[in-house]
Amino acid sequence: MADALGNSFLIIVLPLYVASESVSGGALGLPSSVISGVVLALFGIVSSLTQPLAGHFSDRLGRRRAFVLIGLGIFCVANFSFSLVSSYPMLFLIRAVQGFAAAFTITASVALVSELSVGGGRGQNMGIYNSFRLVGFGGGPLLAGVVLEHGPYTLPGGIALDGFTACFYIAAGAALVSTLMVVAMVDDPETTKPTNRSFAIPVRGHEQALDPVFSLGLATFMMTSCIALMSSIEPEVNTRLDQGPVLFAIQFATFIGALAVVQPLVGRASDTYGRRTFILIGLAALAPTTLAQGLVTTPAQMIGARLLQGISGALIFAPALALAGDLANEGEAASTLSVLTVAFGLGISFGQITAGILVQYGFVMPFAVGALLALMGVVLVYTQVHDPASTADVVPHAP
Repeated sequence: MADALGNSFLIIVLPLYVASESVSGGALGLPSSVISGVVLALFGIVSSLTQPLAGHFSDRLGRRRAFVLIGLGIFCVANFSFSLVSSYPMLFLIRAVQGFAAAFTITASVALVSELSVGGGRGQNMGIYNSFRLVGFGGGPLLAGVVLEHGPYTLPGGIALDGFTACFYIAAGAALVSTLMVVAMVDDPETTKPTNRSFAIPVRGHEQALDPVFSLGLATFMMTSCIALMSSIEPEVNTRLDQGPVLFAIQFATFIGALAVVQPLVGRASDTYGRRTFILIGLAALAPTTLAQGLVTTPAQMIGARLLQGISGALIFAPALALAGDLANEGEAASTLSVLTVAFGLGISFGQITAGILVQYGFVMPFAVGALLALMGVVLVYTQVHDPASTADVVPHAP
C-alpha cells in the first residue's frame, strides 16, 4: 500500500508535468497527450519485458524478499530523481528505470502471497493483497491532486517548493517507508526452495488451443487496457467535463476504491464456487462500463461509470491470479504468475498509448475500443479456461 501510494502519485502528476512549461526538449512535434501516454506507458513496457526474467531468477534462487527490497530501493531513488530533471529524454529514462524496479517487486511479492496460501484461501489472500495495493494506488492520485492544487509551498527556512516537486518528494518517501516495512516484517517462507528449471513457462495440457495461464494473461491484458484508458488523457477529460485535477483524481480513485472493497469478497467466494464464472461475469460487465466513460458529460456521471467499472474489474483480477496460482507447478509460482503480472503492465501501457492516439479522433473512440477488447475477453475465457477439478485451496502439484 505504501509503495503503491507513492508510485500512483505519478499517474496524476506526469501528464500535467508534461503539459506544463517545466519540461522541454525532444517532443518531436507530438501532441502532449501522446507524450503523456508514452511516458506513462514506458513503466509498463519495461516492467513487462523484465518480469519474466525477474520471476525466473527469483524461482532459481528461492528468494522473494531480496527481490522486493532491491525493487523498492530503486523506486525510492527514481521517484526522487524526477525532481531533478526537466527534459523529455530524462523523463523517459527515469520512467524506464521505475519499470525495471517494478519487475523485481511485483513478481516476488505475488509469489510470496501464493506460496503463503498453499494451506488454503488463495483467492481471498490475493484479494486482500490487491486491495491494500489498490488503497494506495487510489489514494495516491487523490492526494496528488490536492498537493498540486494547493502548491507552491514555502518550507521552513524560506525554501520554495512547487507542487510537482512536492509530489516527487512524497513519492520517494513512500517508497522508503515501504522498504523499511519489508525489512522489519517480511521473511521468505521456509517452504520456498531454489529450483533448477530452465527459463520457460510450462504448458499445462492441450485440452484447449491456448495454455490456460496464457489465456488468463490475455484476459488480464484486455482488462487493464480498459481501466488505463483514462489516465493519459487527463487534460481532455477535464476539458470535456469542465473540471480540475481534484475531481479527476476522485474519479480515478473511485474505480480503485470499488476494486479494493470488492476484491477480497470475490476472492473468498472464488475459493468456494470456482474462479472462471466470476472472471466471465466481470469481463462481460467491463464492456458497457468502459464504453459509458466515453459517453458521459458530467463529473458525477464519470464517477458512476468508474464505480461500476471497478466492480467489474474486481470480479476478474483476484480470481484470475488465484487460478494461475492453482495451476502453478511447485517452486514456479513467480514464473507462472509473471504471465499475469506482465499482461497487467502491458495492458496498462497499451491503454495509455491507445487513448493518447485515439482521443484525437473523438472522445468516445478509446473507450469504444476498450469495450470491444472486453467482449473479446469473454469469448477467450469461455473457450480456453476451465477451473481445476477442485478449485478451493488447490495445492501446487509437482512438475
